[in-house]
Amino acid sequence: MNVVIINGSPRKKGRTGIASRFISREYNLSSVDLSRGDLPLYNGEEEQSNHDAVKDLRKKVRDADGVILASPEYHSGMSGALKNALDFLSSDYFAHKPVALLACAGGGKGGINCLNNMRIVARGVYANVIPKQLVLDPQCFDYDQDGLLEQPAELVKGMMQELEMYVKLYQQINIPS
Repeated sequence: MNVVIINGSPRKKGRTGIASRFISREYNLSSVDLSRGDLPLYNGEEEQSNHDAVKDLRKKVRDADGVILASPEYHSGMSGALKNALDFLSSDYFAHKPVALLACAGGGKGGINCLNNMRIVARGVYANVIPKQLVLDPQCFDYDQDGLLEQPAELVKGMMQELEMYVKLYQQINIPS
């Protein structure tokens, strides 16, 4: 199963990065780390297609059987870094592809608007967003080990199992032309 996780946080030491690295390590996934700041600001001009970071992003998503979008919640939405990355992609990269959503929130009732925002944008590129989605709050993290605590790790496991089921279905119906 070839799945790519996109760390949508612009912060180098943010919780979304911790979660993304944990999931990438735990499930042997390729990743795109937007905190590196490699992607230019999307402007729709064709010459941006030649940028190495854009080529890498597009290749990883095109080749993937599934995608995990991970974002901190900023002002009731996904990060601008993740939205910018998604603007470089289209239905050519996402049509019918299973996508899982993960939001990292500040605690309390945060995160759901970020998930809804990601779901709307993913729908705009014809992605197949799976039903199971996660919000991780600050108390979910093992900061010393750059990972997740046991209970949140189990929630991620459930999301990964559901994503794997959708990927298997996608692989069965995705007949190459």
